[in-house]
Amino acid sequence: SLSAVTSSPIPVPQPLLPSPPPTAAAQQLDKLLADLGHMQSKLAAVGQGAGVPAEPSLDNMLGSLTQDLQELGITAAPAGICATCCKPIAGKVLTALGKTWHPEHFTCACCGQELGGRSFFERGGRAYCEEDYHQAFSPRCAYCAGPIREKVLTALDQTWHPEHFFCAHCGKVFGDDGFHERSGKPYCRQDFLAMFAPKCQGCERPVTDNYLSALQGVWHPECFVCAECLSGFASGSFFELEGRPYCELHFHQQQGSICHGCGRPVTSRCITAAGRKYHPEHFICAYCLGQLQKGTFRERGDKMYCQACHDKLFL
Repeated sequence: SLSAVTSSPIPVPQPLLPSPPPTAAAQQLDKLLADLGHMQSKLAAVGQGAGVPAEPSLDNMLGSLTQDLQELGITAAPAGICATCCKPIAGKVLTALGKTWHPEHFTCACCGQELGGRSFFERGGRAYCEEDYHQAFSPRCAYCAGPIREKVLTALDQTWHPEHFFCAHCGKVFGDDGFHERSGKPYCRQDFLAMFAPKCQGCERPVTDNYLSALQGVWHPECFVCAECLSGFASGSFFELEGRPYCELHFHQQQGSICHGCGRPVTSRCITAAGRKYHPEHFICAYCLGQLQKGTFRERGDKMYCQACHDKLFL
């Protein structure tokens, strides 16, 4: 059955990019806060070793710095809470998927590679690198089984790369004629007809349109003719011999049942003489044209004579 090629582009999600980096002033502030955070950690470790609490003095320093910055119109509050580690972000911050992250914590949900500065895809609120996203979620080509990253063609209830949807026999990509399907495989029109269409008993070419059914086969109407003279059967009747159609004359000629007198088929009563067949009314003397009786004639050359004419002419 002829099917139409259906190209159904499935929307492929476009990669996203994290938010742009902060301005130079904000970067300096972030660096300062990050350095202070590291200093606080080191002093806390030293204080614990020496038994001296270091937090109050460092907190006072941070508070004083924050107050001084606020008076200058600079907000010194933490940039946000990292969506992965749930800790405040004091240094560089990355914004994506409506959340904030430490840059090193914004990674592919599959392979774990950092995505900062790279394009990524989102699925179910999680970020994926391009390769892992296509491997996990893109439709698969029915021919190569690879993920379809861009245009997708849908046919035979499957998805294909457009360049991989071709004739299963000759390998040509389908044109405007579309394709034919057989046992779940697509074929171009030429190969489908050559491989699966019934063949004409006359010319052995595929039968695709009008046809005649006769002699246990199908025929193009123009091919169903007498095997000898190639004339059609105007009356609608024909004679069969060894699987081939014949007109009445050539059928009887093949059978050796042509009257030697008139050259027409002998279809009823017949006289056989000298290896030839005659209509009874055509078995006559070649000289006097009188009707001959079997056993009372003489043969001379390929002609028949009555006894009297034979004796008169040749004796």
